[in-house]
Amino acid sequence: MTLHHTLTTHIQKAVLELFNISIEKVEFQATRKEFEGDITMVVFPLVKALKGNPVEIGNQIGNYLVANVNEVAKFNVVGGFLNIVISDAFYVEFFNTIKNNETFGFIAPKEGEKAVMVEYSSPNTNKPLHLGHIRNNLLGYSVAEIIKASGKKVYKTQIINDRGIHICKSMLAWQKFGNGQTPESTGLKGDKLVGNFYVEFDKQYKKEISELIAQGKTEDEAKKLAPSILEAQQMLLDWENGKPEVIELWKTMNQWVYDGFEQTYKNLGVNFNIPNYYESNTYLLGKEVVQFGLEKGIFEKDPDGSVWIDLTADGLDRKIVLRSDGTAVYMTQDIGTAIQRVKDFSDVGGMVYTVGNEQDYHFKVLFLILKKLGFDWADSLYHLSYGMVELPSGKMKSREGTVVDADDLMAEMTTTAQTISEELGKLDGYSEDEKAVLFKTIGLGALKYYMLKVDPKKQMMFNPEESVDFAGNTGPFIQYTYARIQSILRKADFDTSISISGLELHEKEKELIKQVQLFPEVIQNAAENHSPALIANYTYDLVKEFNSFYQQVSILGEENHDKKVFRVQLSKSVGNTIKNAFQLLGIEVPERM
Repeated sequence: MTLHHTLTTHIQKAVLELFNISIEKVEFQATRKEFEGDITMVVFPLVKALKGNPVEIGNQIGNYLVANVNEVAKFNVVGGFLNIVISDAFYVEFFNTIKNNETFGFIAPKEGEKAVMVEYSSPNTNKPLHLGHIRNNLLGYSVAEIIKASGKKVYKTQIINDRGIHICKSMLAWQKFGNGQTPESTGLKGDKLVGNFYVEFDKQYKKEISELIAQGKTEDEAKKLAPSILEAQQMLLDWENGKPEVIELWKTMNQWVYDGFEQTYKNLGVNFNIPNYYESNTYLLGKEVVQFGLEKGIFEKDPDGSVWIDLTADGLDRKIVLRSDGTAVYMTQDIGTAIQRVKDFSDVGGMVYTVGNEQDYHFKVLFLILKKLGFDWADSLYHLSYGMVELPSGKMKSREGTVVDADDLMAEMTTTAQTISEELGKLDGYSEDEKAVLFKTIGLGALKYYMLKVDPKKQMMFNPEESVDFAGNTGPFIQYTYARIQSILRKADFDTSISISGLELHEKEKELIKQVQLFPEVIQNAAENHSPALIANYTYDLVKEFNSFYQQVSILGEENHDKKVFRVQLSKSVGNTIKNAFQLLGIEVPERM
């Protein structure tokens, strides 16, 4: 039972005995730094029911707790706040129960409980992954790991956007300008090769638009009449009609891209634990559902043959689900994908979609459509909406080839980590291979932490140099503290396995135990809010608390043997918590730095 639960039970009993009134809940908050106490009860909510002065009420409850609860050592009342001082014995006893638990805070999934499916990455097969995809992958992967640690079974998946006009643009440009190039013949990763042709198509398309405008067409007319876009639209129709040579080229170029993606995922340290979904399969199911919806009166057909759903009564608008030529839109395939997933995994009780906030409206519509189609699980769908990532140089545009390539960024982060590490000069005794591993660990740790410490909903500016800083709220600062702890453990040449009790704690020891104690609650909050930022910033607070402890309290130099053993054990527990927290963020920790 947690301290909150213990105190709540006793306070409820106190109020019943002292005032003959039952209360359902008790409000707590952290004690303000300027007052003595470990946890504070907010008295104000009880004043109306108890019809008394908040200070008097606080004193009566405080006296009851000191007399009846072993965990409570003393108290003080400030205004309507009851500041409770918890005994050292409670914290020592708590610490002894968790010090050997290497997965403290993690909960194993319960048998029979519904699973959660988390979708992330979900790239188009017409370009390599870029900076925006990195934030998406890191958020989705981390949220999946956090939900798993909170006690749920998790499926990690992606939907490959392997069809549509954007794919046809790359295919068409390759046919026109590719001269038979392949990843093997060019030495390029397949996703980069295909992405180059997507940029090439855009150049040709813009050139044709300019020529048509010069001939007297309006810009809108030119965009619709440009030969390249007409050819791409025809290729899309040929693909949907199964034209063999189009399908063959589509399969070939997509495989080039899949091979490239796999390499990037491996370097980034993210994975998926169930097979991918492909829009080229699920859009067909979406079309079937549209037909079902038409028969049920959920959808309506316009005179031109297009199919819509009218959501104006729900505060939204009319949304197209099938074009007049019978081709599917994104909404169609997303409907099909969701239904297919529940068919494939019957234990799925909810889904999380990791998609940028420019799609907020799309997901409102999607979830409402699925609800109207009668799927009860539609109430457990969540859009993990996140803000865009920008660089000091501005926004990125895939069509113009101005994106920050994911592979290039990871390589740059490793190089930056190498430069800073060499400047600090702490690499004595490392082999070249060990250095290479360390630089990558620091570089990727910096990148991931910088991305994940920001609330997902916020737009963010990514500064590579700022992220690889060995001081402040950064990944390398936390990794360095972990390595410092491992150094302490290596130097502890005495038995640290014994249980210590009856200690009078130093203030810094107590604060550190209190911070470790918060970890399970932080995991649950992060899972509920789909926010890795809560884990990241908790870890930074823990590390700051440890460094304050390290500077003010002697560990290996302590003369009292019991205190020395306890402080090494406490250091180990902090290190373990850092490692577990960073595991939830997909970040590795080095044993030495």
